[in-house]
Amino acid sequence: MQQDEVAARVRQVIDAAGVSAREFARRIVIDPSKLSRSLNGTRRFTAAELARIADIGAVDVGWLLGSTAGAAADPDAAGRTAAGAAVTASPVRSPSAPRPPVPSPEGGRPLQIVRETVRLIAERGFHAVRVADIAAACHTSTAAIHYHFPGRDELLEAAVRWCMDEDTRRRADATAGTRHAGDELRLLIELQTPRTEQRRRQWCVWLDLWAEAARSTTVGRLHGEYYRQWRGTVADVIRRGVEQGVFRPVDADGAALALTALIDGLASQVLATEPGGRDDGVPGTGAQAMHDALTAHVDACLTAPTAD
Repeated sequence: MQQDEVAARVRQVIDAAGVSAREFARRIVIDPSKLSRSLNGTRRFTAAELARIADIGAVDVGWLLGSTAGAAADPDAAGRTAAGAAVTASPVRSPSAPRPPVPSPEGGRPLQIVRETVRLIAERGFHAVRVADIAAACHTSTAAIHYHFPGRDELLEAAVRWCMDEDTRRRADATAGTRHAGDELRLLIELQTPRTEQRRRQWCVWLDLWAEAARSTTVGRLHGEYYRQWRGTVADVIRRGVEQGVFRPVDADGAALALTALIDGLASQVLATEPGGRDDGVPGTGAQAMHDALTAHVDACLTAPTAD
């Protein structure tokens, strides 16, 4: 089947789902730009991506590919990989004639797999997490995990992208409607301070991914992409603060680099000296001390002096 025909059928699935292409990309756990390029014909869908699209859209992989015998669309029951062995002949189904509904996790199986992977990475570290552990956490089989993510590298990439998207979404939701640049910068600092269990878990994942980025070209590229975006967000806030007269006339990009580096360094100290969320009594290294140090840095280096 021609690539543009596959793309056309994927568009039908997206339309039937009643969501935007960006939201559909989130559900199948790929970068929105990859989905866009595939829909435009400049990139081919991978076998794993087609498996996830079929699962979320409740259609057969065979229908997406235009074959007369579709691949089984229930990986948990079938126990086969997307690129794996023989398929079972079954009637071709389209989005207008979906298969009978099967109970599935909120957001679909791929998103559940990624969420559980992130949770386990936070608890144990990436290299201590086995596919069997992820399958057990999802109450499914290892074959189902491989159906959606054939390789460990692809699963890690999906986990990194999900963390990036969730972090960006939380910041956007929390700062929506904030007009005062000083307030927005302090709110961003608060969101990066690992006070809560959720934030600590997020930071544990980031620390593990930093180490992986030093060894993996793919993760390193994603790491660089995320940090360009994060520093750009901070720089934009500082630049707006300079225009508002809230901050001194500083080099916004340089100030953002210094502040984000300080956030990373202090957060790693907090996690190292408060294992499991406990305060081990090391002076000046707790979450509140981190927050105080960051706000003091903003006051000393960025905040414009007020006229007497």
